[in-house]
Parts: sequence; C-alpha cells; structure tokens
Amino acid sequence: MTTSNLIFAVGTLLSWVGWIAGARAVWLILQMLFNSVGYDMRRGMQSLLISGVTAGLSFVVTAVLPMHASTKVAPGFRAPLVWFVMPFSAWLAVACVAMAIYRSAQGAGAISHEERVERLKAAGTWLIVLVVFIWLYRRDPANKIDIITGGLWLTAQSIAAAIFLGIAGMAAMVVAGRSTATRGYAKTVVTQAALLAGSIVFGLPFAFLVVTSFKEDKDMSSPNGIVWVPRVQDTVPYFDKVHPVYEGNFKGETVDGTIIRKNADGTVKIDITKPLAIRGTTFDSPMSALKEIPKEIPIVTGKVDGQVFEGKVVQEMDDGHRRVAFLKPESLVGKEQVFAPADVEGVRHVGLKWSNYSEALSFLPPETNNGLVYLKNTLILVVMSVLGTILSSSIVAYAFSRMRFPGRDTLFAILLSTMMLPGAVTLLPQFLIFRQLNWIDTLYPLWVPAFFASAFNVFLLRQFFKGIPMELEDAAKIDGCTYAKTFWSVMLPQIKPALAVIAVWTFMGAWNNFMGPLIYVNSPENMPLSYALQLFQGDRGGEPGLLMAFATMCMVPVLAVFFFAQRYFIEGVTLSGLGGR
Repeated sequence: MTTSNLIFAVGTLLSWVGWIAGARAVWLILQMLFNSVGYDMRRGMQSLLISGVTAGLSFVVTAVLPMHASTKVAPGFRAPLVWFVMPFSAWLAVACVAMAIYRSAQGAGAISHEERVERLKAAGTWLIVLVVFIWLYRRDPANKIDIITGGLWLTAQSIAAAIFLGIAGMAAMVVAGRSTATRGYAKTVVTQAALLAGSIVFGLPFAFLVVTSFKEDKDMSSPNGIVWVPRVQDTVPYFDKVHPVYEGNFKGETVDGTIIRKNADGTVKIDITKPLAIRGTTFDSPMSALKEIPKEIPIVTGKVDGQVFEGKVVQEMDDGHRRVAFLKPESLVGKEQVFAPADVEGVRHVGLKWSNYSEALSFLPPETNNGLVYLKNTLILVVMSVLGTILSSSIVAYAFSRMRFPGRDTLFAILLSTMMLPGAVTLLPQFLIFRQLNWIDTLYPLWVPAFFASAFNVFLLRQFFKGIPMELEDAAKIDGCTYAKTFWSVMLPQIKPALAVIAVWTFMGAWNNFMGPLIYVNSPENMPLSYALQLFQGDRGGEPGLLMAFATMCMVPVLAVFFFAQRYFIEGVTLSGLGGR
C-alpha cells in the first residue's frame, strides 16, 4: 500500500466518523428542543459536547490531509474577503470616525442631560482629531487607498468542521454554566485551553521552520497558502550514457563529477558536482581510480495520444524540453519522446526531503569538515563560558555574603553599578585590550571574560547564600573546615538550583552569541555556529529549504537543553523570590 493510498484511507474513515458524530449531535439537539420524556438534559449536553468535538476534529483532519492530490475537486463555497491598503494616518482617521459615532450613540442614549453633554463633547473631540489626521493624509500626494478583494474557498469538510466545533463550544459553555459540580473545573479547562492556544501560536514559527526544512523548492510557495504537508519527487537511479557520473578521490575526499576532457597521457579531467562547496573544481585522475555511479532522475507523468503515462527524464535539454523514457503503460515501455515542460508533471508523494540537511552541510567550506569545526568551536565556548561563569560568580558571591572585610558593602555597590553601563561603552576598550594581547581571530575573547564573574549572577547567588542558615557554616568551622572547604563541600551544594539556572542561561547565551564572533573572529576555522548560520544565510538565502535545515540543526541542542532543564528555570525563579527567608 502506497503512502498516498494510506492517507486517503485514513481521511475517508475520519470523514465517515465525522458525519456519524455530526448526525448524532443533530439528533441530540432535536431531543433537547422537543424535550423528550425522561431525557437527562445534563447528560445530553455532555454527549453533545463529545459528539461535536469528535465531528469537528475529524473534519479538520480530513480537510488538512492531502487526499485529493490526483483528482480535481470542486472548490466549494467561496467566502468573500476584502481589505483596505492605506497609510497609517488614514487608519487613525477611520478609528476617529468610529469613536465619534460610538460617543454620539452613547450621548443619544444617555439618561441625564449632563451625561449627554459629556458624551457629545467627547464625540466633538474625536472629530477635531479626525480633522488633524485628514490633514496629515492629504499633505502627502503619494498617499492613496487601495481595496484588495478576494475570497476564501471552503470545502464541505471545512464548513462542517466549523459548524460542529461551534456546537461543541456552545455545549461546553452550557455544561460549565449549569453544572455546579463542574464549575471549578470550567476555570481550569479555560486556563488550560488558553495555555494550549498560546503554545500553538508561539509554536507555529518553529513548526514552519521544521516543515520547511523538509520541503522541495516547489512547495516553498503555493496559491493555497503555506504547504504544511511536504511532498517529494519520485526518482529512479539511472546510468547516463551521454554524461556519465563518476566517483573519485580529490585531496582525500570522496567526490562525484563528470568527465569534461580526456588527456593525452590517458588520464581524464573531472568536473566536480558534489560536494557542493567545491562544485566546479576540476582535477585530473586515471580512469582506473574512478567508479561509475548512477544519478537520480525524476519520474514524470502526462498524456500522449490521450493515454496517461509515467516515465523517467533521461535528458534535460538546453531549451527546457525533456526527453522522457516511458515506464508505463507496457505498450510504451522502451520508447522515448521529447516533451515541453508544460506537457509533463512530476510524480510526487507525501514525504520528507531529508537530503536538504546533507546538502546544507555540503555547501560549507571543506576546511570546516561538514560543520564539525563550527560545532567544536561552539562547544568550547559553551563549556568554558559555563564553567567560568559558575566558578567565578559563586566564589565572588560567597565572599560578599559570608566573609567580613573592610569596604565589602561599598565594593558590592560598585559591582552592581556596573550593570548600568551599556555594552557599547565597554566594547571598544575591550577590543583594544584583546588586540594588545594578540587575541583577535581567536576564541579567547569569547570565553575568558566569563572567568571574571558577572554582576547579575553574583547578586543572584549572594541572595541564595544569604538564605542558607548560619548554623551550617558554624558546624563546618567546628569540624575544622577552611573557608575554601566550607564553600566547596557545604555551601555550594545548597545552591544547586541557582547554579543550574545560571548554567542554562549561560549555555543559551554562549550558543546564540553572534556579536562577539562578528567582532573578534575572521577565519572560518574559528567561527561558531551562530556566525556560520549568518554567513550561510547570506550565501544561500534564496534556498529556504537548505537555510531552514541548517537553522534547525543549530537550534536542536538549545531546545534539548531547554526542555530537559525546564524545572531548574521554575525552581530557580521560585527560590529567588523567596531568597532571604
């Protein structure tokens, strides 16, 4: 069973489930309207809620699934849409008109004379403001108002989903309002629904990122909106007799290429096609060192003499025409024919284009070893920044919270005052210092400052240290512990939640740091992933699939750390709020 047939089967079953649940919802509504004898209204509303949700979700999934990829379906009902394209001053003028009408209506319905006068004064004020915005609009001759009209095609499944979800929503409100036992749950349900809706809204950009990373170029834009279900081109391996593809070795790296010339000494000149970073590079190689490999060619479909066929494209011609070798039906197998681009269409199936990830890595410079150099540099920055921040900040915070020395409070106030300095103020002095140390184009300026503590982290850890009972430290001193031993063995384990929060924050900051590498790093072998992503965007910004694939690979570690360390965020915020108790 093919993937498309399986999707069609699932969609059909869900469609039938939706219609059955919808019919049951209509039957329950009729029972409520005619108030059948012995009918339990509360139980009926709950059943109506379940039926409506089932029907609505079934129709939503049916409408989203690509069930009709190979058949033409009537578009259905067209809901008209209109929008006005106009400058900001015109929008403000429209808002003033609306407010003036609203205040005038309030004045007309006012009970007392004083209230009517106040409402009409407010309406007059809005009219005065309206005149100002009209003047601003007319003073620029380039301002104009355009009207965009269109429509939204709705299928029967989409309309049914909206109707039954509406019925389910009304049933839910009735059940929550009538049932005393569930009133406490109603607030919880609404809260969870709001959180779920918020997570969906804020998760859509990430979902778009991941889905786009698996798309082909053909799915990047569509007249029907965003393509959420990617499709991939069907291909078959093919040994090209005219332009064969060979696999060879170039500077210790396996490459693919084609022969562009035969040399007099028996060797051949190879034009590299993969990896893409060195595409176009040529080198000489003996034929014995080369191995012919097949290339993947697309499968297309079309009509010839009124008969539907499938075939493989064996040659892409310079004028855009395609030479197709027939695969189906049997009567055409073994024959070839040239078609115009509009006469054939690629055979595609629902799937993910995993090759976007490998192609994105193949575009990286060879000296980066498919991006592993970027990853190594980023891991060095992250590990050293986390270690330096935790060690230095905790030591300084312990000294400010537990040790007594002259000027302690004054020094702590000076430390906190450094938080008021903008980063741009210290940027140039830091650069001059690092240049004097010959640290430019190295990773040292990006992680060495982490070993000199941070004012905010010191303040946060100091509050945690101050919340630890003094008895613990006194007991350690009685046992003969020094300040260092007390700090490492007694005090530091007590603030693990705060250290975990700082570690996660530092990890995310070091991983996403772009400004530092932009200023101090020049060579590719010292670049971290954040800088490499920006350069990749500049080089391959016109290929969204590759760009999103590379961005996804850069984001996955950060997301993993965030999800596994969520409880440290929550615990750290809670404890910091109760610090000093």
